Amino acid sequence: MEENTKIHEKYMREAIRQAKKAYAIDEVPIGCVIVYEGRIIARGYNRRNTDKNTLSHAELIAIRKASKKLGDWRLEGCTMYITLEPCQMCSGAIIQARVSEVVIGSMNGKAGCAGSVLNLLEMEEFNHQAAVTRGILDEECSLMLSTFFRELREKKKLEKQKSNNEKEK
Repeated sequence: MEENTKIHEKYMREAIRQAKKAYAIDEVPIGCVIVYEGRIIARGYNRRNTDKNTLSHAELIAIRKASKKLGDWRLEGCTMYITLEPCQMCSGAIIQARVSEVVIGSMNGKAGCAGSVLNLLEMEEFNHQAAVTRGILDEECSLMLSTFFRELREKKKLEKQKSNNEKEK
């Protein structure tokens, strides 16, 4: 296995750990870590429902922490590892923060903005582009998400059945 791939997998496993924290609190399991000079300087996981805040995406939480750690809004020289392809909001923030590289677990065909729906991270029209690597531990990242959504559908179905049974009484 290529050395770079081993490094990417090492840090993606850390992002998966963050995603599992989101899963544990019934949030969509998306995790993120930011690495600078070979060290994780920030972590984040999805907290949108918990915080009741649209901005509580894993990437934005990690960007905020990394900026505080480095004492600068510019995250040049940083690599972000994300379990799911970022949305348009997060992709915009990644470009605004000048993140140098983005490593993605699974792609998001419905809302991804790093190559699926749009590719905001590599648009030459912007004053900054991020290098992008896709598909690192894709199966593990995808399985966690599909399991979460399957369980959520089952939970909603059971709640609906319970509600219907109570109405019949």
